[in-house]
Amino acid sequence: DVQLQAFGGGLVQAGGSLRLSCTASGFTFDDYTIGWFRQAPGKEREGLSSINNSEGKSYYADFVKGRFTISSDNAKKTVYLQMNSLKAEDTAVYYCNAVVVVNIEGSRVEHWGQGTLVTVSS
Repeated sequence: DVQLQAFGGGLVQAGGSLRLSCTASGFTFDDYTIGWFRQAPGKEREGLSSINNSEGKSYYADFVKGRFTISSDNAKKTVYLQMNSLKAEDTAVYYCNAVVVVNIEGSRVEHWGQGTLVTVSS
């Protein structure tokens, strides 16, 4: 079975840090781009960061650059999101996602993990 498990959320004060983990199983980890998204109450889900180890590329949304860092441990099939200088507006449910393009037409296979709640108190 394909599984993505996100954990590491919690309650933190503004200015603090958290590290989220996303552990994968049931698919070829290196083939996929692993990303982090979040969804705050009443808002749409937004992309934060992604990493593709086979291509050696990572991506950050502008609003997290300099504060969030994505990394990957291929041996553990785990992607991390280190979040520093957290703000109250970072409060959301954080999700990890794994996606791979499977053909020349651009069809994708995508998996989502369950969310982990991050609450930043001001």
